[in-house]
Amino acid sequence: MWKAIKKNAYKAITPVVLLLKKTGITPNGITTIGLGITLVSTSVLIAGGEVGNRGDFRYISWFGIITLFGGIFDMLDGQLARLTNKTTKFGALYDSVLDRYSEMFMFLGICYYLVAHHYFLSSLFAFIAMIGSIMVSYVRARAESLGVECSVGIMQRPERILTIGVAALLAGLVSYVFGDFKYTVSWLPFPLFENISVFTIPIFLLAILTNFTAYQRINYCNNKM
Repeated sequence: MWKAIKKNAYKAITPVVLLLKKTGITPNGITTIGLGITLVSTSVLIAGGEVGNRGDFRYISWFGIITLFGGIFDMLDGQLARLTNKTTKFGALYDSVLDRYSEMFMFLGICYYLVAHHYFLSSLFAFIAMIGSIMVSYVRARAESLGVECSVGIMQRPERILTIGVAALLAGLVSYVFGDFKYTVSWLPFPLFENISVFTIPIFLLAILTNFTAYQRINYCNNKM
């Protein structure tokens, strides 16, 4: 199913790639722009942590929109490289390195926002999710340096970006529709569910699934080596 979605997504952006081809911009240039967009989304969350109020989800919503927009550039650079016959080893390295920087900056913004508004437990899970995300990529890179193709796993980079971007958008939408919603139980010192949960529950799942994906890849390599 996911492969079919990706195939259709690549088909949908082909006209954009053809337009970019005419401009003369390089795939590495697209990759750099993608990192710049991520820095903008990170800055939005940091600003939300500094000047936004707890319960004001406009910053999270804009973060989600910009993150999803930046995710498109992840697809554009590779497609442009293939269509212009500019696929190089350095380009692949440059893309991978900037992808890692992008993810770490993205999680920096998430952790900063959550800590600033006293969602300490959620910020911990965000940090664990960042560790898992980096390890998913590292295991693949190390395995391929040893001659094993390793792209297995349920939570790869496109899935991670999509999960976080959509969760951020939904958190803003839920806040707009339902206002300041909280569901509490008497024996818990914090709400069982509130608007921010729409954003933080997927992050909690990422913390589990990214590290599980790293395990999947290690186990896969163990059977292949």
